[in-house]
Amino acid sequence: MWFKKIFMAAAAAVVMSGAVVSAHANVAEYDTSDPLYMNGRGDILSTSNVAYYDSILRLGQALSYGFTDRFNMGISLHYQNDFAGGEDGFSSFDLGGKYRMMTAADNDVRIISDVLFGFKFGGSSRVRTPWFADSTYYAGLRFGREYDTMTLAGTVKSSWIFDDDRGMSYIDFIPEVYFRLRAAWRLGLGADLRKSTNPDFDQEWINGQIIRQYGRTQYIGHVDYEFEDSEFQVGLKLNILF
Repeated sequence: MWFKKIFMAAAAAVVMSGAVVSAHANVAEYDTSDPLYMNGRGDILSTSNVAYYDSILRLGQALSYGFTDRFNMGISLHYQNDFAGGEDGFSSFDLGGKYRMMTAADNDVRIISDVLFGFKFGGSSRVRTPWFADSTYYAGLRFGREYDTMTLAGTVKSSWIFDDDRGMSYIDFIPEVYFRLRAAWRLGLGADLRKSTNPDFDQEWINGQIIRQYGRTQYIGHVDYEFEDSEFQVGLKLNILF
Protein backbone atom coordinates (compact mmCIF):
# COMPACT_ATOMS: atom_id res chain seq x y z
CA MET A 1 0.00 0.00 0.00
CA TRP A 2 1.10 3.55 -0.70
CA PHE A 3 1.60 4.60 2.94
CA LYS A 4 3.90 1.63 3.53
CA LYS A 5 6.02 2.59 0.54
CA ILE A 6 6.25 6.17 1.79
CA PHE A 7 7.23 5.03 5.28
CA MET A 8 9.91 2.62 4.06
CA ALA A 9 11.31 5.23 1.65
CA ALA A 10 11.51 7.78 4.47
CA ALA A 11 13.19 5.25 6.74
CA ALA A 12 15.75 4.45 4.05
CA ALA A 13 16.49 8.14 3.57
CA VAL A 14 17.06 8.58 7.31
CA VAL A 15 19.41 5.60 7.41
CA MET A 16 21.41 6.93 4.46
CA SER A 17 21.62 10.39 5.98
CA GLY A 18 23.08 8.91 9.16
CA ALA A 19 26.17 7.86 7.27
CA VAL A 20 27.29 11.46 6.93
CA VAL A 21 26.78 12.44 10.56
CA SER A 22 30.07 12.72 12.41
CA ALA A 23 30.54 9.66 14.52
CA HIS A 24 30.61 8.92 18.19
CA ALA A 25 31.44 12.16 19.96
CA ASN A 26 30.00 12.23 23.45
CA VAL A 27 26.46 10.85 23.39
CA ALA A 28 24.15 11.97 26.18
CA GLU A 29 24.74 10.24 29.48
CA TYR A 30 21.90 8.29 31.10
CA ASP A 31 19.91 8.31 27.84
CA THR A 32 17.81 5.28 28.77
CA SER A 33 15.43 5.57 25.79
CA ASP A 34 18.25 5.19 23.28
CA PRO A 35 17.58 1.88 21.46
CA LEU A 36 21.22 0.82 22.10
CA TYR A 37 21.25 1.79 25.78
CA MET A 38 22.85 -0.72 28.16
CA ASN A 39 22.80 -0.44 31.96
CA GLY A 40 26.21 0.05 33.52
CA ARG A 41 27.51 -2.26 36.20
CA GLY A 42 25.30 -1.95 39.29
CA ASP A 43 22.72 0.30 37.58
CA ILE A 44 19.01 -0.37 38.11
CA LEU A 45 16.58 0.92 35.48
CA SER A 46 12.91 1.24 36.40
CA THR A 47 10.40 1.65 33.56
CA SER A 48 6.75 2.37 34.41
CA ASN A 49 4.19 2.65 31.64
CA VAL A 50 0.52 3.14 30.90
CA ALA A 51 -1.02 2.62 27.46
CA TYR A 52 -4.49 2.56 25.92
CA TYR A 53 -5.28 0.39 22.89
CA ASP A 54 -8.50 -1.08 21.48
CA SER A 55 -10.60 -0.42 24.64
CA ILE A 56 -7.87 -1.90 26.85
CA LEU A 57 -5.87 0.04 29.43
CA ARG A 58 -2.51 -1.53 30.27
CA LEU A 59 -0.28 -0.70 33.23
CA GLY A 60 3.25 -2.05 33.38
CA GLN A 61 6.40 -2.10 35.44
CA ALA A 62 9.85 -3.32 34.43
CA LEU A 63 13.15 -3.47 36.32
CA SER A 64 16.55 -4.29 34.87
CA TYR A 65 19.96 -4.64 36.53
CA GLY A 66 23.45 -4.30 35.08
CA PHE A 67 25.55 -7.24 36.29
CA THR A 68 28.43 -5.99 34.15
CA ASP A 69 28.81 -3.28 31.52
CA ARG A 70 27.97 -5.94 28.91
CA PHE A 71 25.28 -8.04 30.61
CA ASN A 72 21.81 -6.99 31.85
CA MET A 73 18.88 -8.97 33.20
CA GLY A 74 15.35 -7.70 33.80
CA ILE A 75 11.79 -8.63 34.68
CA SER A 76 8.48 -7.02 33.74
CA LEU A 77 4.78 -7.45 34.51
CA HIS A 78 1.63 -5.84 33.09
CA TYR A 79 -1.96 -5.54 34.21
CA GLN A 80 -4.77 -4.80 31.81
CA ASN A 81 -8.37 -3.62 32.16
CA ASP A 82 -10.72 -4.34 29.26
CA PHE A 83 -13.50 -1.75 29.05
CA ALA A 84 -15.32 -3.61 26.24
CA GLY A 85 -15.07 -7.17 27.54
CA GLY A 86 -13.84 -9.44 30.32
CA GLU A 87 -10.15 -9.72 29.45
CA ASP A 88 -8.95 -8.21 32.73
CA GLY A 89 -5.97 -9.44 34.70
CA PHE A 90 -2.21 -9.79 34.94
CA SER A 91 -0.11 -10.81 31.99
CA SER A 92 2.76 -13.24 32.27
CA PHE A 93 6.07 -12.42 33.89
CA ASP A 94 8.71 -11.56 31.32
CA LEU A 95 12.25 -12.49 32.38
CA GLY A 96 14.87 -11.47 29.85
CA GLY A 97 18.42 -10.37 29.32
CA LYS A 98 20.82 -8.85 26.84
CA TYR A 99 24.50 -9.38 26.26
CA ARG A 100 26.69 -6.90 24.43
CA MET A 101 28.75 -8.88 21.96
CA MET A 102 30.50 -5.88 20.45
CA THR A 103 30.97 -2.29 21.59
CA ALA A 104 31.85 0.69 19.40
CA ALA A 105 35.44 0.44 20.63
CA ASP A 106 35.76 -3.17 19.47
CA ASN A 107 35.70 -2.49 15.72
CA ASP A 108 36.77 0.11 13.19
CA VAL A 109 33.24 0.90 11.96
CA ARG A 110 31.98 1.40 15.56
CA ILE A 111 29.03 -0.96 15.24
CA ILE A 112 27.33 -2.03 18.48
CA SER A 113 25.64 -5.44 18.68
CA ASP A 114 23.62 -7.22 21.38
CA VAL A 115 22.08 -10.65 21.83
CA LEU A 116 18.56 -10.60 23.34
CA PHE A 117 16.90 -13.58 25.01
CA GLY A 118 14.14 -14.39 27.48
CA PHE A 119 10.91 -16.17 28.29
CA LYS A 120 7.42 -15.43 29.58
CA PHE A 121 5.42 -17.62 31.93
CA GLY A 122 2.21 -17.64 33.96
CA GLY A 123 -0.41 -14.96 33.71
CA SER A 124 -4.19 -14.95 33.84
CA SER A 125 -5.97 -17.13 31.27
CA ARG A 126 -8.25 -14.16 30.55
CA VAL A 127 -5.39 -12.16 29.03
CA ARG A 128 -3.51 -14.95 27.24
CA THR A 129 -2.90 -13.78 23.72
CA PRO A 130 0.27 -14.45 21.75
CA TRP A 131 1.85 -11.57 23.71
CA PHE A 132 0.87 -12.97 27.11
CA ALA A 133 0.58 -16.72 26.46
CA ASP A 134 2.00 -19.25 28.88
CA SER A 135 5.48 -20.50 27.89
CA THR A 136 6.76 -18.02 25.34
CA TYR A 137 10.47 -18.01 24.48
CA TYR A 138 12.30 -15.44 22.40
CA ALA A 139 15.78 -14.62 21.12
CA GLY A 140 17.12 -11.88 18.89
CA LEU A 141 19.99 -9.81 17.60
CA ARG A 142 20.15 -6.02 17.90
CA PHE A 143 22.75 -3.91 16.15
CA GLY A 144 23.38 -0.27 15.32
CA ARG A 145 25.57 2.77 15.64
CA GLU A 146 25.56 5.86 17.84
CA TYR A 147 26.40 9.31 16.45
CA ASP A 148 26.61 12.73 18.08
CA THR A 149 22.98 13.61 17.46
CA MET A 150 21.34 10.32 16.54
CA THR A 151 21.32 6.55 16.90
CA LEU A 152 20.44 4.07 14.17
CA ALA A 153 19.44 0.57 15.26
CA GLY A 154 17.78 -2.58 13.99
CA THR A 155 16.54 -5.70 15.73
CA VAL A 156 15.59 -9.15 14.45
CA LYS A 157 13.68 -11.15 17.07
CA SER A 158 12.10 -14.60 16.91
CA SER A 159 9.43 -15.85 19.36
CA TRP A 160 8.13 -19.37 19.99
CA ILE A 161 4.71 -19.57 21.65
CA PHE A 162 3.63 -22.82 23.30
CA ASP A 163 -0.12 -22.77 23.83
CA ASP A 164 -2.72 -25.48 23.18
CA ASP A 165 -5.05 -23.13 21.29
CA ARG A 166 -2.73 -20.46 19.90
CA GLY A 167 0.68 -22.08 19.58
CA MET A 168 2.73 -20.41 16.86
CA SER A 169 5.99 -18.70 16.02
CA TYR A 170 6.71 -15.25 14.68
CA ILE A 171 9.60 -13.05 13.71
CA ASP A 172 9.87 -9.29 14.23
CA PHE A 173 11.94 -6.85 12.18
CA ILE A 174 12.37 -3.63 14.17
CA PRO A 175 14.18 -0.62 12.60
CA GLU A 176 14.66 2.45 14.81
CA VAL A 177 16.09 5.95 14.55
CA TYR A 178 16.61 8.12 17.63
CA PHE A 179 17.45 11.83 17.63
CA ARG A 180 19.10 13.82 20.42
CA LEU A 181 17.62 17.26 19.93
CA ARG A 182 18.52 20.57 21.54
CA ALA A 183 18.87 20.68 25.31
CA ALA A 184 17.41 17.52 26.86
CA TRP A 185 14.75 16.68 24.27
CA ARG A 186 14.77 13.41 22.31
CA LEU A 187 12.70 12.06 19.42
CA GLY A 188 12.32 8.41 18.43
CA LEU A 189 10.79 6.83 15.31
CA GLY A 190 10.47 3.14 14.56
CA ALA A 191 8.50 0.23 13.22
CA ASP A 192 7.73 -3.37 14.17
CA LEU A 193 7.03 -5.61 11.19
CA ARG A 194 5.80 -9.00 12.41
CA LYS A 195 5.38 -12.14 10.35
CA SER A 196 3.61 -15.06 12.07
CA THR A 197 3.10 -18.72 11.21
CA ASN A 198 -0.58 -17.85 11.74
CA PRO A 199 -1.32 -15.04 9.24
CA ASP A 200 -4.14 -13.79 11.48
CA PHE A 201 -1.46 -12.43 13.81
CA ASP A 202 0.70 -10.63 11.25
CA GLN A 203 1.19 -7.01 12.32
CA GLU A 204 2.76 -3.82 11.01
CA TRP A 205 3.31 -1.11 13.61
CA ILE A 206 4.89 2.31 13.28
CA ASN A 207 5.61 4.42 16.33
CA GLY A 208 6.85 7.78 17.45
CA GLN A 209 7.98 8.99 20.85
CA ILE A 210 9.06 12.28 22.37
CA ILE A 211 11.27 12.31 25.45
CA ARG A 212 12.27 14.93 28.00
CA GLN A 213 15.26 14.10 30.16
CA TYR A 214 16.04 15.43 33.64
CA GLY A 215 19.28 13.93 34.91
CA ARG A 216 18.64 10.20 35.36
CA THR A 217 14.89 10.51 34.75
CA GLN A 218 13.07 10.50 31.41
CA TYR A 219 9.42 11.28 30.68
CA ILE A 220 8.22 9.67 27.45
CA GLY A 221 5.03 10.08 25.43
CA HIS A 222 4.39 7.75 22.51
CA VAL A 223 1.85 7.10 19.75
CA ASP A 224 1.71 3.83 17.80
CA TYR A 225 -0.33 2.82 14.76
CA GLU A 226 -1.07 -0.72 13.55
CA PHE A 227 -1.93 -1.04 9.84
CA GLU A 228 -3.56 -4.50 9.80
CA ASP A 229 -6.37 -3.47 12.18
CA SER A 230 -6.11 0.32 11.72
CA GLU A 231 -5.70 0.81 15.47
CA PHE A 232 -3.93 3.52 17.48
CA GLN A 233 -2.19 3.11 20.81
CA VAL A 234 -1.18 6.03 23.01
CA GLY A 235 0.86 5.88 26.17
CA LEU A 236 3.22 7.39 28.71
CA LYS A 237 6.41 6.00 30.21
CA LEU A 238 8.65 6.98 33.09
CA ASN A 239 12.29 5.82 33.09
CA ILE A 240 14.34 6.22 36.29
CA LEU A 241 17.95 5.09 36.50
CA PHE A 242 19.21 4.32 40.00
